[in-house]
Amino acid sequence: MRKRMYLVPASCILFILFFTVFGERGLLRIYHLSREKQEIAEKVTEVRGENEKLKREIEALKTDRRYLESIARKDFGLVRPNEVVYQFPSSDKAQAKTQQPVSSVVEKKR
Repeated sequence: MRKRMYLVPASCILFILFFTVFGERGLLRIYHLSREKQEIAEKVTEVRGENEKLKREIEALKTDRRYLESIARKDFGLVRPNEVVYQFPSSDKAQAKTQQPVSSVVEKKR
């Protein structure tokens, strides 16, 4: 009989503890929500930094003629009148060209 007296309150306490830890508003849920809040705060900080960078670029495009000219030259390949443009092969193309003539020379000699 004494064991039953301890069993009922113990089961009630276990029931309450279970829902305290694993329930909808339990400790695990609170932990997951705090981690999610921290991740969202980091993303907000990152997006704000990117937003500031874009605002500075917009302002530079509106006011800085040299920046605008550099964008036009780099992205669109524009040049000024009477300007000479020199184009050099990239390292990938240069390596391919050095490998091709060797094989073509060998084939031509045969």
